[in-house]
Amino acid sequence: MKVVLRNPRREVEVAGNRRVKDVLRELDILPETVLVIRGDALVTADQIVRDDETIELRPVMSGGRE
Repeated sequence: MKVVLRNPRREVEVAGNRRVKDVLRELDILPETVLVIRGDALVTADQIVRDDETIELRPVMSGGRE
């Protein structure tokens, strides 16, 4: 599968047909720090991503007013 990462933008190839949380573990990314997007939908850590799919990892941003 293709994994598109932000900050900095780059793409990596990872073996597919795996749960999102396993992909994140392989990339050494904490699940709480990113949103995982497939197409126009958010993907949960337990969902399977196939080898022919692309997912995007966007950093979770927090902030605002107190």
